Amino acid sequence: MQTKLVVSSSPFLRDASVSTRRLMGDVVIALIPTALAAIWFFGAPALALMLVSVVFAVLSELVYEKITHQKTTIDDLSAVVTGLLLAFNLPANAPWWMAAIGSIIAIVLVKQMFGGIGQNFINPALAARTILMLSWAGLIAATALPAGGQLFGLTTVPVDAVASATPLVSSSYSLWQLFIGDIPGMLGETCKLTLILGGVYLIVRKVIDWRIPVFFIGTAFILFWIQTGVIYSVESGTENALYQILSGGLLLGAFFMATDYVTSPVSKWGKVVMGIGCAVILFVIRAYNNSYPEGCSFAILFMNVLTPLIDKWTMPRTFGAVKPAKAKKSEAKQGGAKA
Repeated sequence: MQTKLVVSSSPFLRDASVSTRRLMGDVVIALIPTALAAIWFFGAPALALMLVSVVFAVLSELVYEKITHQKTTIDDLSAVVTGLLLAFNLPANAPWWMAAIGSIIAIVLVKQMFGGIGQNFINPALAARTILMLSWAGLIAATALPAGGQLFGLTTVPVDAVASATPLVSSSYSLWQLFIGDIPGMLGETCKLTLILGGVYLIVRKVIDWRIPVFFIGTAFILFWIQTGVIYSVESGTENALYQILSGGLLLGAFFMATDYVTSPVSKWGKVVMGIGCAVILFVIRAYNNSYPEGCSFAILFMNVLTPLIDKWTMPRTFGAVKPAKAKKSEAKQGGAKA
């Protein structure tokens, strides 16, 4: 009886139940609470932006793969995730064409032109958002006030009528408003409760590793605590560490973007470095740069570029392996002994 020996690269043990579709499906599930919160706070414009962004992301991937005669991959849900994340990085009163252009940039320019899923070196949604922000800074900055009902005492200002400064620009919001989402901002940056629930779900499901979000949030908290000297304050208008954590896109980035499989380090220590690096860059931008008070997108994109280098430095040493320099030295000694 003959047995067939199959030679393949590691990992040698594979779980057939783990697929891109399953992982992306879990991410979509984790994003649903934040999507519903955005619709509750900002109404129909939020739903329209999410639909436009997802539809154009999926269509862009389908059309590009058809034109280039590649296998169609829209069923793996990765384009859906990219579309949702892009929409979460736009204000509710952004024009629909901005979401459409952003989705095309994310899928075609950042993802497909570098080889498709698993080949892009930076996060597609964040890269597209940054391009949109640099191109139409005024439209991105003009964030609308929430227009939800009276639950939790929310305001009832029409979403397309009033634009206001975000909590990072104006510290006049309470911690409760920041946590629940009764604040102006991007669709995915408002309700921190749903972001935390979604992030915990992904960690429990082992879709993401806990190290990146924990070290990202923890390091940022410590740095802002050192800067402000205050952990938290119930009074609005007081600069404190917790206010910074609950402001802007820090939690959205920590749980859903910095943890992207393709653009984050593989090793455990690499993930720690990723989280700390994102926090440090975000802190520097927020604390010392008045032009872009947010900084989360730039921080994650910068660390995306450094990911190959981080992996090189933090990869565990292979047992029994000999470094090339030592191998050559050993061969030279053996050659001299034979001579």
